[in-house]
Amino acid sequence: MITVFLPCRAGSVRIPEKNTKTFAGVEGGLLHIKLKQLIKTKNIDKVVLSTNDPKVIKIASEIESKKIHIDHRAEKLSTSSTSTDDLIAYVPSIIDDEHILWTHVTSPFISDKTYEKAINKYYSILSETQFDSLMSVNKIQTFIWNENAPINYDRAKEKWPRTQTLPSLFEINSGFFLSSRKNYIQYKDRIGKRPFLYETKHYESFDIDWPQDLLLAEYIYKTKKDENYTLGL
Repeated sequence: MITVFLPCRAGSVRIPEKNTKTFAGVEGGLLHIKLKQLIKTKNIDKVVLSTNDPKVIKIASEIESKKIHIDHRAEKLSTSSTSTDDLIAYVPSIIDDEHILWTHVTSPFISDKTYEKAINKYYSILSETQFDSLMSVNKIQTFIWNENAPINYDRAKEKWPRTQTLPSLFEINSGFFLSSRKNYIQYKDRIGKRPFLYETKHYESFDIDWPQDLLLAEYIYKTKKDENYTLGL
C-alpha cells in the first residue's frame, strides 16, 4: 500500500488561504476536495497531512476517515522561504512506510481513479523495468524556443515542421510523485535516478498557482460537475 505526503502550509502569498477558501461552492475548498479523492483511492493506506495551519486541521478533522493523519509541521519548515529540498529531507523522518506518494491540493482534477492507475503503474515498473520512481508530466510537442532560437527543431532544415514530427518534451506538472522511502534517503529527492514519466492529460494536469488559475479551475470544476462528470468526490 501507499502512504501519501500532502503538504499544506498556511500563508499562501499569491492566493491568500488558497488551500482552505471555498472553491466552486465547496466548503473547505481545495483541501476538502483532495482529501476526499485520496481517501477514496483504494490502494492508498494512509494520508499524512503536513501542516501548520489550524484551518487545515479543522477541515481535515471534519472528514471521517482513519486514513488521515495530521503532521503538525514546525514553523521553520512552513515559511515561504522553505525549500522543497528541505521538505523532501523531512518526509522520511515522519513516514516509515516503504512507498510514498507526494501530491498537492492544487491539482483538483486528479481523481481517485487516476491515482489508482498511477499507483498500479508504479508497482508494475518496479517489478518489470529499470525505472525506480514515477512522476506526472504534460507531454509537449510543439514549437519551443529559448530567447534566441528553437530548441527542439532546426529552422535551417525546415522552418515550420509538422508538430507531430517534433520530438516530445515533458513538463513536470507536480500532480504527483511516487517513490520509495529509500530513494528519499539515498538521493535526497522525491524521485529516484530513473523516474517513469506518467502522462496526465488536458485539465487533469491543471495546477493552481496564480489567481487567474483559481478562477479558471473553478469554472472547469463547476462545468464538469454540472455535466455529472466524475471528479472523484
